[in-house]
Amino acid sequence: FEILPEAQSSPLAIRYHGHQFRSYNPDIGDGRGFLFAQLHDDQARLLDLGTKGSGRTPYSRSGDGRLTLKGGVREVLATELLEAHGVYTSKTLSLIETGESLERGDEPSPTRSAVMVRLGHSHVRFGAFQRLAAEKRADALEALCDYCIDHFYPHLRSQPEPQAKLFGAIVAQSARLCAQWMAAGFVHGVLNTDNMNVTGESFDYGPWRFLPAMDFGFTAAYFDQTGLYAYGRQPDAVAWNLAQLGGALSLVADEEALNKALQTFPQAFEKAMVGSFFRRLGLKPSGEGDFDFVMAFLRWAEEAKAPFEQVMFDLFCYDQTRIAQSPIAATYQSDGFAALKEALAGFEKIDAGRLDADYFSGKPQTLLIDEVEEIWTAIADHDDWSALNSKIAAIREMGAAYHFNASAFPPKP
Repeated sequence: FEILPEAQSSPLAIRYHGHQFRSYNPDIGDGRGFLFAQLHDDQARLLDLGTKGSGRTPYSRSGDGRLTLKGGVREVLATELLEAHGVYTSKTLSLIETGESLERGDEPSPTRSAVMVRLGHSHVRFGAFQRLAAEKRADALEALCDYCIDHFYPHLRSQPEPQAKLFGAIVAQSARLCAQWMAAGFVHGVLNTDNMNVTGESFDYGPWRFLPAMDFGFTAAYFDQTGLYAYGRQPDAVAWNLAQLGGALSLVADEEALNKALQTFPQAFEKAMVGSFFRRLGLKPSGEGDFDFVMAFLRWAEEAKAPFEQVMFDLFCYDQTRIAQSPIAATYQSDGFAALKEALAGFEKIDAGRLDADYFSGKPQTLLIDEVEEIWTAIADHDDWSALNSKIAAIREMGAAYHFNASAFPPKP
């Protein structure tokens, strides 16, 4: 690595702690990547350039610090589709194959190696606060809070109890992110405290999945045998992680103020669910009973075993002619859908002209596990990248048709 002009003098790997599947682990950190440089965009927001797969760090433990090319391809696909769905996510800037061979127990080996470069708004994970709290380093914890306030939530600087206010802002941002995952039909898979950050930005894609059909119990990781991080349990997981962050901050902030901030999560999540689902449906919330509608919609979709993305595609800017032409048109004839149909017809459409895009005359873009494996097989067996390139182009066409924009960090959540 060559240091960029005016950047920090050396790469930075962060040590942190974390709850992994609710078990506390004090021996983790950036084991295969680091913060390489920071910059500001044209709105003076701080941006981080980080690597993944760039080799061993002091926190690699027994790992080799490498990233498989397959893992990199999967992260490219995840960030592209989440971005198109309007989810606040890190960006994958580049994926560089190294020519090395890696041994891995969870995929055929030897396998190909890569270094990924990603762009994010923050590298500060919940686990960084947990580490400093566990070490009783109040001064360092205050300094970390100051850093986050200065760079991400500067409007909090002049307010009383700024650390508690910082926590409240992180609660709101995390609720927003979780709702966006839900509306995208996305299951993160490993919602550990070290996989969440202070800006509420989605990152670190391991065993992720998108829902094939609506199923609250659908899990992404084969090792999540209890369904702790299942699709429908993601809000609980995020709230639990926030409680651990609040516990760490109690070393430097008033406990009552922290508890009060944490208690705003359910309301913030409900509001974000309404915003996220109505945006995906191309409809304007009515302001009354909207969250109940979202939950009734999801319960109907689960009972109908409806293909998640097909339903979101069909119902966008609700039009009865479109759903009558759907390959799952019979699904919309059920008694359970009758009440939803009436409600959908009563909502105001938002920019229905988007339906004129070519995308809506075809079929919805999905990214189910079989599709991902087919893309990878072409690369692994024939070094054929055409399927990946075609998929990215198709996802970006979808993103242009929907014209969502939730991937910018809003300074005031």
